[in-house]
Amino acid sequence: MNAPIVVINPNSTVAVTEGIDAALEPLRMAGGPAIECITLADGPPGIESQADVDSVVEPIRRAVEDRDAAAYVIACFSDPGLSLARAATPRPVFGIAECAMLNAMTRGERFGIIAILEDSVGRHERYVCALGLESRFAASRPIGMGIAELADEKKVMARMTAAGAALRDEGGADVVIMGCAGMARYKGGLESALGLPVVEPSQAATTMAIGAVRLAEAK
Repeated sequence: MNAPIVVINPNSTVAVTEGIDAALEPLRMAGGPAIECITLADGPPGIESQADVDSVVEPIRRAVEDRDAAAYVIACFSDPGLSLARAATPRPVFGIAECAMLNAMTRGERFGIIAILEDSVGRHERYVCALGLESRFAASRPIGMGIAELADEKKVMARMTAAGAALRDEGGADVVIMGCAGMARYKGGLESALGLPVVEPSQAATTMAIGAVRLAEAK
């Protein structure tokens, strides 16, 4: 049996992993690579601060080294440990933020990012600049809710819709990225509410991983 694509949730919240797994179901297909979602048990409950980001870099490296895969996806919008993970394996490693931004630029001219907390906004802005994408970036807007609160569907949808509308109407965004893997379940509703393409980052990264794996198999 061929090795799967392994999607790593760097936080320890199993419900987030389950949401990612459900979002990736449309990408599972006969003849395609298996997609396995795992939870980093020694990660924090949510990646909500720079300290959280830094704390999972080494555990992600170990997870990549310890588990055979055709490709890896780091399912956290801060792309923690991406460079270190890539150095630890000859297999391709995809960060969901980097992939989401690349995907967004194929769907519109200016992308906006919906963040969980105000602290996340600065990290998003720094990463956009590091990738050299400032000219295509509208803004990042927080919903003021942590990972543990993302199960409150009514409240989350209301805040995400408000943040997305501000990105559209004030920032000029014509495509919106959900800036947290824990938001995966809200993609369809948000797309309908905003009337804009919405990029779910784990889907964006896993789609790229599938392409890389299938092309490698075809050599």
